[in-house]
Amino acid sequence: MWAILIFMPAAISLLRGVNVGGHHKIKMEELRELYESLGLRQAQTYVQSGNVVFRTDARDFTRLSKRIADGIEERFAFRPGVILRTAADLRGVIAANPFASRRDLDPSRLLVQFLASEPPPDARERILRIESEPEEVRMAGRELYIYYLNGMARPKVAWSVIERILQTPCTSRNWNTVRKLLEMAESLDGC
Repeated sequence: MWAILIFMPAAISLLRGVNVGGHHKIKMEELRELYESLGLRQAQTYVQSGNVVFRTDARDFTRLSKRIADGIEERFAFRPGVILRTAADLRGVIAANPFASRRDLDPSRLLVQFLASEPPPDARERILRIESEPEEVRMAGRELYIYYLNGMARPKVAWSVIERILQTPCTSRNWNTVRKLLEMAESLDGC
């Protein structure tokens, strides 16, 4: 009898609002177990904020996002936003970094906001017109890049304002996390 091996590419889920400020607590071991129970293979987590890299044969990420959110709600009694990207998507995010050529870039001060969907063109224009100095705001595809020159402790533009203007849910990760998640996804794809 012949076994057919099906390649299941890596995907990355970014959960919104998990383990932030003592709310919506999930142990990463339990999160990995949940993903496995949903048929998502080789689930790996990174830090405590709901970053999960896993293998899937799912092609409909909208449906998969809902399935993950449903599973979390059923098991942990709250429903986070779930934003999914592929390893190729993350490679694109890194390649599109509008601050990449800056020699003085501090990666801990660069934040990428991952949007659940493409914002309307007028929302995109409104975001880019916001007076945000000393923060710098750039947009590429479904990602918003914000460089916090003076750190993120007291941003001039609140994240809730950005989300309201963009008219789509989003979740943020710092540049170091984005790079690490891509590294994990590529490692999983290389298995």
